Amino acid sequence: MKAILLASACVAAQIMVLAPAQAWAQDQQTDPATRNRENNRQTTAVEDVIVTATRRAERLQDVPVSITTLSQEDLNERGIVNYDGLATATPGVVLNRASANFNNFTARGIATNGYGANLQSTVAIYLDELPISSNGNSTILDPSLYDVERIEFLRGPQGTLFGSGSLAGALRILTHDPDPSRFDASALVDLGTMNEGGLRQRYNAMVNVPLIEDQLALRIVGFSRNEEGWVDNVGTGIENSNTLVQYGGRAILQWEPTERFTARLLFSNEVSNPHDSSLTNPARGEYVRLTDKPDLFQSDMTNYNATLEYQFDGASLTSSTTYSDYTGLFYVDLAGTYAQAFAFALDADAWDSTFVQETRLVSDAGGSFDWSVGAFYMRKRRDVDYAYRSNAAFLAAQGFTGLPDDNYQRFASHFVSHEIAAFGQVTYRFNPDLWVTGGLRYGSTDAQGFSEDGGYSSDYLTRAYIATVLGIPNPGPLVVTPNAPGAAGVKAEEDGPSYRLSLSWRPTPTITTYGAVSTGFRPPIVNARAGAVSTIDPTDIIIPDGATADELINYEVGVKGRWFNGRLFADAALYLIDWNDIQVQANRVSDSVQFATNIGGASSKGLEVSIVALPAEGWTVAVNGSLNEAKVNDLSAAEAAISGAVLDARLAGPEVQGSVRVNYEWRPTSGVIANASVAISHVGSFPNAFPNTPGRPLVPLPTYDDTDSYTFVNANIAFAFNQFTVAGYVENVFDDHSVNYIHPEAFIDARYGRTRPRTIGVRIGYEY
Repeated sequence: MKAILLASACVAAQIMVLAPAQAWAQDQQTDPATRNRENNRQTTAVEDVIVTATRRAERLQDVPVSITTLSQEDLNERGIVNYDGLATATPGVVLNRASANFNNFTARGIATNGYGANLQSTVAIYLDELPISSNGNSTILDPSLYDVERIEFLRGPQGTLFGSGSLAGALRILTHDPDPSRFDASALVDLGTMNEGGLRQRYNAMVNVPLIEDQLALRIVGFSRNEEGWVDNVGTGIENSNTLVQYGGRAILQWEPTERFTARLLFSNEVSNPHDSSLTNPARGEYVRLTDKPDLFQSDMTNYNATLEYQFDGASLTSSTTYSDYTGLFYVDLAGTYAQAFAFALDADAWDSTFVQETRLVSDAGGSFDWSVGAFYMRKRRDVDYAYRSNAAFLAAQGFTGLPDDNYQRFASHFVSHEIAAFGQVTYRFNPDLWVTGGLRYGSTDAQGFSEDGGYSSDYLTRAYIATVLGIPNPGPLVVTPNAPGAAGVKAEEDGPSYRLSLSWRPTPTITTYGAVSTGFRPPIVNARAGAVSTIDPTDIIIPDGATADELINYEVGVKGRWFNGRLFADAALYLIDWNDIQVQANRVSDSVQFATNIGGASSKGLEVSIVALPAEGWTVAVNGSLNEAKVNDLSAAEAAISGAVLDARLAGPEVQGSVRVNYEWRPTSGVIANASVAISHVGSFPNAFPNTPGRPLVPLPTYDDTDSYTFVNANIAFAFNQFTVAGYVENVFDDHSVNYIHPEAFIDARYGRTRPRTIGVRIGYEY
C-alpha cells in the first residue's frame, strides 16, 4: 500500500465521491417520483460543490483552502455516524481516539502526542457556530452526524475566520435547515455484529414539517445508539465492557417571513455514555484491560442557538448567538503509575458553560470586490471537582484510617476564559480569472484559574508508596489537612493578529491555482496545579504556571480542477509550516501530575492530493493520499529537560496516509439502483510522545512507542428502491487488529487502542 501511495504521490487524492454527493443534494429538493426520473440519468461528470468555508457560498474549486467535503449520502454509504471515518476520508488527517468521547484530530502532523491533556486541540471542531473543541482536550462529545447538510474539513491554519484553536485546521459540522415548502421524513437503521464483541444497534430519524407554507418550518432529528463492546476488563470482571450508549436529538425552527429576513432557532441535546474505556494492555491480552472500576469518559451537551439573517441591498448581515451547557465525567484508574502496587484513581466531574456571539456582514458576490467583516466574543467557565480515591479493601489491608470515605484528596477549581476579536476579509478581482484575497483577525484571549474553598489533602500517596513499593508497613490514621482558602491564580493573557493572504489564478475555466500564506494560534494555558511540589519526590519538577500561546505560519500552493470533460476532478496542495512556542503536555514522573509548558519550534512539510474519476459508465474511482515530514527543529536545553523532547524528534503524525475507493453503480431491474464499493485505507506509524522523560534529561521515556502501520478494508453493497434503501456492509474485512493509538502517560495500565474488530451488518433507509 505504501509503495502504491508513493508511486502515485503526484496523483493521489482524497476520497470525495462528488458526483453522487451532488446528485443526493439535488434529490433532496424533489419528490420521490422526480427522484426516480432523475436517477435514470447516468452521471457523466463530476459536478461543482458549493461550500461556505469562507463565510460565503463559493465553488469548492475557487476557494484557496484545502477542503474535504462530505454529504449526508457520503456519510451513509461509508457508515459514518460520528468522527470515525472522517479522518480516513481526509488526506493528511488522523483521528487519535483513546476511547469514545476522547477524540483528537491531527492535521498535517501538527501534534506533539495523540492525547494533549490540558491542551486545546490543534484542529477546531465547530457544530454549526459553536466551537465544541475549546474545552482543553478533555472529554469531547462525538456528535451524531445524521441529517447534516454537509461536513467541511479545512486543512491548514484557519485563525482568520475561525479564531483560536484552528491551528492546523477546522472541522465544520453543518446541520440541515428546515424546508418550509414540503413535508419530509427519513429514517436509517443500522444493525451489525462484531468479532470479539456483540450487537451494534443504531437508529436515526428525521421529520420536517412546514407550519406556514414557504415561511415557517420545524425539523426534528433523533438518534439512539447501543453498541456492545469488544474489550474485557479483568479487574471489574465485565466482558465487552466498553459498550456505548448514546442518544439525543435536535429541533430547528426556521422562519422566513420575507425574502430578506430569516430567523433560525436550534435546540440540541446529546448524551454519550461509554461504559468503560476501549484501551487495552497487550501484556494481558489483545482486547484486555484492568481497572478496579470502569474508566468513564461520559458527556452530556445541550446547545441553544439563535441565528438571524437580513439581506440588505448589496450585503447580508448574520448574527449568531449560542449558549452551551456541557457535563463531562473523567473517571480513570491511575494505579498503572506504580505498576498496580496500590489503589490510586481520579474521579473528576466537569461542568462547562459557554456563550458565543458572532456578528458578520458579508457582501453580495459580483463586481471587483468581495468583502466580509465581523466580530466574535466567547466566554467560557469550566468548573471541575477532583476526587482522588483509594478503595476500601486496600485501606483496610494497610491499616490506613482517618479518611471520611475512599477519597484521600478532594479539591475543586474553576477556570474562566474569554476571547474577543474583530475580523475581515476582502477579495479583489483583477479580472474574472485572477484575484487576490486578504484576511485579518485581531483578538485577545485570557484564561484564569480559581481554587474553591473546602476540600482536603492527606499523606496517603506517600504512606502507600512507602508501604507497598518500599515494603515498610506504616498503618494508622492518615494525616488529613484541610485545603487553604480558595484563591485566584495567575491570569494568562495574549493578544495579536492572525492573517491570510492568497493569490488565485484560473488558467482555464476548469482549473484554479493558488498560493497562500496563513497563520493560526492557540490561547494560553493555565495549569491547575501550578506551583505544586511532589509529596513523593520534592526534587521533581515544580509544576509551572502554564503555557503561553503558540502560533504557526503556513505556506501553501495548490491546484484544483476538472479534466477530460469533467470526468476527472483533482485537488493538490503542497505546504510548509513553521510552528513556534509549541504548547506541549508532560507529566511529572513521581506522581503523574499533568502540566503544560512551551518548547521552541518545529517544521512540517508535505503534500496532499485528491482525485475522483469517472473512468466508465457506472464507475467511480477515488483516492486520497498525503506525505508528511514533521520534526522538532528548535529546542533549548531547559525545554528539552522539562518536556522530554529532542532535536529532530518526529511529531505525532504519520509520514504516509491515504485511501482508495472504487464504486460501481448499475440497474439490476427497472426501478432499482444497485451500488457496490470497496475502500482500502492506510495509515503509517507515528510516535506517541517525545522520546525522553520530563525532568530527567537523556533518560528514555518508558511509555514511548510507535503505533502500527496498518491497512484495513471496508466493503458495501446497496439496493435503492422507490423510497427504501437496503445495504449490507463489512467493516475491517480482514479483521485487522493493529495498534492505532498509544496513550503517552504511565498512570494507566491499558494504553493501547486498536482498530475496531470486523463488523458485519445491514442498513435500512427510508425517504418519504
